[in-house]
Amino acid sequence: MGGDYFVGVAQQALWILALASAPILIPALAAGVLLGMIQAATSINEQTLSFVPKLIIVGVALAIFGGAILMLIADFTREMFARIPDLMQ
Repeated sequence: MGGDYFVGVAQQALWILALASAPILIPALAAGVLLGMIQAATSINEQTLSFVPKLIIVGVALAIFGGAILMLIADFTREMFARIPDLMQ
């Protein structure tokens, strides 16, 4: 086992992290941009006005995609544990 193996594992872990976080971050980003534009147009600078809708959107995204995210992370973890015997040789 060389350093390439561990670089590959780290690369795969970063890809799984991106896939797991994207369904939550992208809707929150879109809501933030949209709410920021509305606040800029109306000159309303209330912090809770932007926080509460983003919190609701993140909650809905977790409700919709939470199972898929959990399965993705569980499959990755299972694969990492399955690779342990190969590391011992």
